[in-house]
Amino acid sequence: MSSLFEPYTLRSVTIPNRVWMPPMCQYSAAPDGLAEGVATDWHFQHYGARAAGGTGLVILEATGISPEGRISPQDLGLWNETQAGGLRRITDFLKSQGTVAGIQLAHAGRKASTSQPWKGDRPVGPDEHGWTPVGPSAEPYPGLKVPHELTVEEIRETLDQWRASARLALAAGFQVVEIHGAHGYLIGNFLSPHSNRRTDQYGGDFDNRIRYAVEVVDAVREVWPDDLPLFFRLSATDWLDEGGWTPDESVALARVLTEHGVDLMDVSTGGNAAGVTIPVGPNYQVPFAARIKRETDMPVAAVGEISDPGQAEKILAAGEADAVLIGRQLLREPTWARRAARELGGDVRIPPQYGWRP
Repeated sequence: MSSLFEPYTLRSVTIPNRVWMPPMCQYSAAPDGLAEGVATDWHFQHYGARAAGGTGLVILEATGISPEGRISPQDLGLWNETQAGGLRRITDFLKSQGTVAGIQLAHAGRKASTSQPWKGDRPVGPDEHGWTPVGPSAEPYPGLKVPHELTVEEIRETLDQWRASARLALAAGFQVVEIHGAHGYLIGNFLSPHSNRRTDQYGGDFDNRIRYAVEVVDAVREVWPDDLPLFFRLSATDWLDEGGWTPDESVALARVLTEHGVDLMDVSTGGNAAGVTIPVGPNYQVPFAARIKRETDMPVAAVGEISDPGQAEKILAAGEADAVLIGRQLLREPTWARRAARELGGDVRIPPQYGWRP
């Protein structure tokens, strides 16, 4: 059998294949009112199409654990029961197609309160439903607002928000939760000395800079059932020559998070430093996942410019990752998993409404 179409089991959850959809923001929820942060018909058809197309695991987009945790005012949120109820319709449909339903819980940190990308990806103020972002330090991401530096008490308040959001994710029917620690958002802000200038227990050396990430994992694991898997998305490097988060630190963090109940590392890169040179191309992030897999006991998923079935198969067959996350190509081609199965000789579920036809 093709490696891409072998089932994969984490804790009590068996994912039918290794073709997974990563979180990709849609910026399509209401920014205020009773429908604030609630999934819409757009979200239902978007995720449902990829499930009907044979994707084994669909991880919903970065979903704010609080209003100020969203990237944009139009992001999905998961801080109240109305939002959980709106997501339940999606998880029910994904499961009906044999797809495992996951969600990425997120806090955007110093990169919060921006417009939808097609409207300039610029900071927005109260007149456009915006707010003051927060971070470990009052160090702005270039071109964005200066964040409020979180106090220790405020940091602890965010831990309660992570817990509450994870509880709501369970109520909404998700089988996988992913904690967003990548791309220059709040957890990544704490990890990197490029954005973390604190001198207390949350800043300085490696153990202090990872403290918040570990506390978030522990907070989520307190309420997320032992039989359900927990993922962590990490930017394995800031792509800085010095003064940033490094691949060596990523390996060390993976070892720590394994001990704290994380089941898989979703390995990306970048997003925390502007103006860096990133060698974007096919498989450009795979070596970072492969290193974590090789040097730790943490399972990994690979991302980044993976678009061809043969390319994905080689990554798995070489032991560089346990699964692949197909992003932009799944936006272009919702039934990518079916094409990959045809090309590689794998099996994938086809809805009977389509599959009965000769």
